[in-house]
Amino acid sequence: MFEYPPVGFHFIASFEPFPDDFRFQEISGLDVEMEMETFTEGGQNRFSWQLPKRTRYSDITLKRGLLIGSEIISWCKDAMENFVFRPVNINIQLLNEKHESIQIWYVVNAIPKKWSVSNFNAQENSIVIESITLSYRFFNIIKI
Repeated sequence: MFEYPPVGFHFIASFEPFPDDFRFQEISGLDVEMEMETFTEGGQNRFSWQLPKRTRYSDITLKRGLLIGSEIISWCKDAMENFVFRPVNINIQLLNEKHESIQIWYVVNAIPKKWSVSNFNAQENSIVIESITLSYRFFNIIKI
């Protein structure tokens, strides 16, 4: 039996070493692409072959309101300032209306690549948003 497509606003992203630091408002970049190598066959001028080479995973970007005292930000700061990289695994869970996981993206060996804070503007009434960009080896999709 098929269910309706799930909504994209009910999710949790939990970093394995930081179980209490899991609330984000946006996650982007969960995609994988097959790199192709072009091969031109001698004597065949109508087309060229496209052969699979390797998979490539995009960087993941997580956004949320600035959280003072975050363990994740301390982890990012340690990498950026001290060049100490400690890869972590991340569970990104899509939830249903009962707050149950319906699918999990298990991200392997993520390291911080970029951390940024939104602009400060005295003419706007908005919260400060921090963005964390992560590089990683691969992800597995786990269907519940």
